[in-house]
Amino acid sequence: MPPSFRVTGGRPLSGTIRPAGNKNAALPILAATLLADGTCRIDNIPRIRDVETLLALLQHVGATVQWSGANTVEIDTSRAEPRPLDPALCKEIRASILLAGPMLARFGRVTLPPPGGDVIGRRRVDTHFLALERLGADITVGDAYTLEGKLNGADIFLDEPSVTGTENALMAAVGAHGTTVIRNAASEPHVQDLARFLVALGASIDGIGTNTFTIDGGRPLKGAPYTVGPDHIEIGSFMGLAAVTGGAITIDGVRADDLRSTLLAFERLGVRPRIDGAKLIVDAGQERRIRPDLGGHVPKLEDGPWPAFPADLMSIAIVVATQCEGLLLIFEKLFESRLFFVDKLIGMGARIVLCDPHRAVIAGPSALRGQVMESPDIRAGMAMVLAALAAQGDSVIYNIGQVERGYERIDARLQALGAQLERREGR
Repeated sequence: MPPSFRVTGGRPLSGTIRPAGNKNAALPILAATLLADGTCRIDNIPRIRDVETLLALLQHVGATVQWSGANTVEIDTSRAEPRPLDPALCKEIRASILLAGPMLARFGRVTLPPPGGDVIGRRRVDTHFLALERLGADITVGDAYTLEGKLNGADIFLDEPSVTGTENALMAAVGAHGTTVIRNAASEPHVQDLARFLVALGASIDGIGTNTFTIDGGRPLKGAPYTVGPDHIEIGSFMGLAAVTGGAITIDGVRADDLRSTLLAFERLGVRPRIDGAKLIVDAGQERRIRPDLGGHVPKLEDGPWPAFPADLMSIAIVVATQCEGLLLIFEKLFESRLFFVDKLIGMGARIVLCDPHRAVIAGPSALRGQVMESPDIRAGMAMVLAALAAQGDSVIYNIGQVERGYERIDARLQALGAQLERREGR
C-alpha cells in the first residue's frame, strides 16, 4: 500500500511554526538560474518533491546542483545545453513549463513535453506561447512543444493574468533584445519574488507589484544570492489549522503585505488573527461566526487574480467554513475541478451543497467524523489534513505524495504543534 497519514483529531493545536519558502516562487527562481552567468545561491528553498523534480530537470540539461544547507541550494548552469526535457520528469510537475522562457532566451530553442501537475481543471498553456510568440518564437505543437527563434522586445497583452505565463514572459523578456512591456500581468507575491531575483541578477524591471511590467532586455546577468519569501498559502493553511482545531498558533516569519486578502476572508468567517511585526498570532477561542452581508444576505467568498483571495486557499477556507456558524456561498472561479473534493467532507459530516463545479453552499458548524480519504491534489490534500485534525476519531489519508509536493515535512511540523498525525510507509 502507498504511504498514508493516520490522524487522530479533536484536539486543539498550539505553539509556534515557521512558514517554508514559497513553493511557487522557488520553482520559477530555480528555472531563471539558466539565465545567469555564474553560481546562484538560493536560500529558504522548501525541500519538497516539486523542487526536487525541477532541480532534476536542471541537472538533466547539464546544470550543477548542490545542496549546501538544509534549505539552501547552489546552482551553476554554465554547462547547460538545449537538450529536450525528460518527459517522465515533466509529467510529474506543471512547473516544467517554466523552463520554456529561460531556455528559449538562452539557447534560441527548447523542446518540452506537455507539463503534468495537479488535476484541478483545464490549465491552458496558450498564454505562455502567445507571449513567447510575440517576442519572436516560432512554435510547433505535436507530441512535444518546440520553440525556436531570436527574441526581441515587444508590447504584450496577456489574454489572461496567468501566473506561470507571466513568469515565462518575464524570463524570456529579460533575455530578449530591447524593451518589452507585459500588460495584464499576474502580480502575486511569487511573481514579485521572481522579478526581484531577476533584478538581483542584473535585469532591469519596472512595475513589480503591478499588472504592467516594463523590461529593458538583453543586459548581462550574473549569478547572485537570493532568499525566497515566505509561502503565504502555507501561512493561510496554518491560520485555518488554528481556527478549525480551536488552538492558539503563532506563525513566525510572515510578510503582512502578502496577507491582506486572506485576513479579510478569514475575518468574514469570524477568525481574526493579529499581526505583530513578522509574527501572525491566531488566539484560541475565535468567534467562528460567518458575517452576513448587509441586509442579512448570504455572504459569498470568491477567489480571483492577485490581490483577490488566492485560489490555492479556497480548499482551506471551505474546511474552516464547516466549523463556523452560518451560511456561506463559495465561488471558485479559476478551476472547474477544485471543489470536487467536498464529497470527502460531506462523508465526514459536513453540510455542503455542491451547486455546480464552481459553487458550493456551506452550512455550519458541523461535527466532523474521522474518515478514510484520498488526496486529489496539493491543496485539497492539506484541507483534508485540517478536516481530519478537527474531526472526532481517526482518519486515514492516502495519496499523501500530493500533499508533500507542496508542504515541507508537514507531518513533523504539525506534530510539533501537538497534532496526532503519523506518516506510515506503504507495505
